[in-house]
Amino acid sequence: MSHPVIWITGASSGIGEAAAKKFSKEGYSLILSSRKINELQRVQKECSHPHAIRILPLDLSDSSDFENITRQAISFFGKVDILLHNGGISQRSLIKDTNLEVDRKLMEVNYFGTVALTKAILPHFIQRKSGQFAVVTSLVGKFASPYRSSYAASKHALHGFFDTLRAEHFQDGISVTMICPGFIRTKVSINALTADGSPLGEMDEAQAKGMSPEACAAEMFDAIRSQKEEVYIGGKETLAVYLKRFFPGIFSKILRKAKVR
Repeated sequence: MSHPVIWITGASSGIGEAAAKKFSKEGYSLILSSRKINELQRVQKECSHPHAIRILPLDLSDSSDFENITRQAISFFGKVDILLHNGGISQRSLIKDTNLEVDRKLMEVNYFGTVALTKAILPHFIQRKSGQFAVVTSLVGKFASPYRSSYAASKHALHGFFDTLRAEHFQDGISVTMICPGFIRTKVSINALTADGSPLGEMDEAQAKGMSPEACAAEMFDAIRSQKEEVYIGGKETLAVYLKRFFPGIFSKILRKAKVR
């Protein structure tokens, strides 16, 4: 009961899996969520302290029962200290080709699902006068990129929502850490939605050459533990945040010529 408790969504693979292993190694109690129960069980077994981990299936596209799911999460260890919002889905398609339903799905999973779960656990944090939201967005939550229109939009929206939440609930002892990864070596591009909603099914070259999920998780852990407001994780692509901020015209020209997919 004395160990801090972290609830991680999207914990069955990639960054979420690496984060689960890192936080377990550091002595945290974990609640792992995603749609893939078998993969969650695998991650649990591979963690340092599987006895201090609970599995809680969750589908971010269906928020109808999030209040009950949140009550169950709290019941496992009597509290939740940190909610790490990591679940989401990416995109690889041009605006002119993309079905509106694909745009809606990206917003439903990445934004509305995350917001709904936040609102479900917020009363628990307020009551305890303590709690932390750690939100995995993306560098494209700070700037846009071709082929990622609604993915970028959903990540921008998360920054707007959680920056507001940070201001509104500072007096309640609630903190927010926005985590913006760049190219991380996960299956995010393989599972990314294309124009008709089908998965891309292939790894981006930049993704394949990106930072390991384990290195990303280590930086995330440090940022969450120190309650940083925002952190950029990755290689040289993180510099684009500053390029857009200070030289937006130059950034636009580079973006138009960028070889992305």
